Amino acid sequence: MGQFKANQLVDRLEAAAKARQATVARFRSRPSADDPIVLARQSARRAVIHAREVRINEREAARFAAEAQREAEALAEREQQEAERARQAAEKVVRQAALAAEQKAARDARFAARKARARR
Repeated sequence: MGQFKANQLVDRLEAAAKARQATVARFRSRPSADDPIVLARQSARRAVIHAREVRINEREAARFAAEAQREAEALAEREQQEAERARQAAEKVVRQAALAAEQKAARDARFAARKARARR
């Protein structure tokens, strides 16, 4: 079994103390909030955030416009189909009326022919 070396503990404690001092020194050397570099960095961040929000809003507007366009096209298609159905229904009514008139004319002709035969 090896001997306990006390200076290893001291070395670790000194290293930890130096690390703490370096952290404190880094914290103290940080620029203040009113430093021009910090202000420039903040304004650059704000510009990036604003540009991102603008792009998001543009995408949403484009999506809403495309959705509205699809809905308008679907509505126009439904209206066109309804108009076509109405036209077909009107044509059917006209055909039925013409057929009924033709059948009535044929019936009247048969009736007139029967009357003419009976008079002879």
